[in-house]
Amino acid sequence: MLMQRDQLVSYLNNLLAIDEFKDYAPNGLQVEGKAEIKKLVFGVTASQALIDQAIAQQADMIVVHHGYFWKNEPTTITGIKYQRIKKLIDHDINLVGYHLPLDAHPQLGNNAQLAKLWGLEDITPQPGLVSLVRLGRLSEPMSIELFKQQVASSLAREPLHLPGGPQQVQTISWCSGGAQGYIQQAIDWQADVYISGEVSEQTTHMAAESGIHYLAAGHHATETWGVKALAELVKKEFNLQADYIECVNPV
Repeated sequence: MLMQRDQLVSYLNNLLAIDEFKDYAPNGLQVEGKAEIKKLVFGVTASQALIDQAIAQQADMIVVHHGYFWKNEPTTITGIKYQRIKKLIDHDINLVGYHLPLDAHPQLGNNAQLAKLWGLEDITPQPGLVSLVRLGRLSEPMSIELFKQQVASSLAREPLHLPGGPQQVQTISWCSGGAQGYIQQAIDWQADVYISGEVSEQTTHMAAESGIHYLAAGHHATETWGVKALAELVKKEFNLQADYIECVNPV
């Protein structure tokens, strides 16, 4: 089945409510390619490896969480950026990126998908508001060691554990990606555990001194879930070929 690019991008833009976000990069179509779409590739980051695999699969569009044209980066199209964009243009491939909207979507977003993965009941205060940091509850308390094993198994990656909270945990706060700076929100909510993708030097001390466990579960590992969910939706709704491609990243 074929679909017009502009129709598909408009659908995704509306679905993910991109106008509600003040983001660090443009959301939606970033590099224009062919007007008719049959085959899509989804991935976390628009790296050269992902582009090469999309070319090999004769994709018409790549949809990612981490695209291009970030604020505060050089605006010139040179070096790595040139090589990537040249490949896209040479093969007439559209690049579409959704950053914060794909973290925050209440059903498809990375954070919503992580809640399902870990069996959390989302109890974030004021759930109707756009919120990146979430608060949830396990159905029953469990030891921090058992919960850490659950996170490791679900993400196929051992998280870095910075201890500070109780031995038995139940309230869990989380935010995918590079969100270690939001730990204060979890502390204010009196969560037992805060989980994000990355970690900073000061996070160790904040966890120990604030009575909270911190799990650094991997930026990439916590952000594969939104694009996977979006790929499945596009496949189901429009009968298009839509495949997620994993480009391994240990960070």
